[in-house]
Amino acid sequence: MTGAGGVRGRGILAAGQAGVALVTALILVAVATVAAVGMASTQLLNTRMAGNTLQADQAYLTALGAEAWARQVLLRDARQNRTDVPGDDWAVALPPVAVEGGSVAGRIEDLGGRFNLNGLLTGAGVPDPLAVARFTRLLRILDIDPGVAAAVVDWLDADRVPGFPGGAEDEVYLGRDPAYRAANGPMASISELRLVAGIDGAAYQRLAPHVAALPGRAAINVNSATPELLRSLAEGIEAGDAEALVAARGEAGFETVAEFLAEAALAGRTVDEAGLSVASRHFLLTAEVRIGGAFTRHQALLERDETGKRVRTVRRSMGAE
Repeated sequence: MTGAGGVRGRGILAAGQAGVALVTALILVAVATVAAVGMASTQLLNTRMAGNTLQADQAYLTALGAEAWARQVLLRDARQNRTDVPGDDWAVALPPVAVEGGSVAGRIEDLGGRFNLNGLLTGAGVPDPLAVARFTRLLRILDIDPGVAAAVVDWLDADRVPGFPGGAEDEVYLGRDPAYRAANGPMASISELRLVAGIDGAAYQRLAPHVAALPGRAAINVNSATPELLRSLAEGIEAGDAEALVAARGEAGFETVAEFLAEAALAGRTVDEAGLSVASRHFLLTAEVRIGGAFTRHQALLERDETGKRVRTVRRSMGAE
């Protein structure tokens, strides 16, 4: 987050030396703490088989340490500032840090600047007109069939009635090889888009950088939204307007949504402030752990609550090389 007035550029000043020193210290403490707790409570490393299994256990504990580091960085940020911009301390990548038997590196990505696919439905499970309109515009901007919006809504909603135009329910997917059904529930990953009617590999590659699959209804952070996503906020926002908005927010970002809406680039456009924010609640941690000859990539979706006093892990995944 970034503070007010003269403090607005704080995250940018020392993003190099001070930021790296801070996160390095935090992760060393976090890794040591998590490893100690794990060994004391379960004697995990002493009771399992040696070799690859022990390395995998150690890599998992180290990855949990990286999660602890990320939580502390995000909590510290919330105590100091009210907005989130790409120049904040949490955005400083952690270079490889030596741990017992190997190393760990990590980075935190802001997901608040992406369109939340699960937000296409209201809390009551029906399509949200504003969100659907924004997503439809985003599809057009990316040269993707706008009918895909209806297909994604059908993938999410509980009913089995196809939307029009472009909707798709079980009758479409059961005819594929292999056959499958629509999820009829929230997406856990944007990779589910590859299963949705109308989205081929090329369309997915164009869409992926601008969307996320987040729990509940997450606002779009205008301080980190892509130019394409900024254009989708209302009709008539051209590429040049989006570039002007990015230039106006600069490294310090907008302090309020009202400040963003007052920009000259939006003059004459009707932009609904609903669903917009200058801060983010969701972040993606990617930790790369190398223990011995084994390499593991660990990812965790982190959610910071509205008070900024709690960060929880929504879900995690781990893959070996």
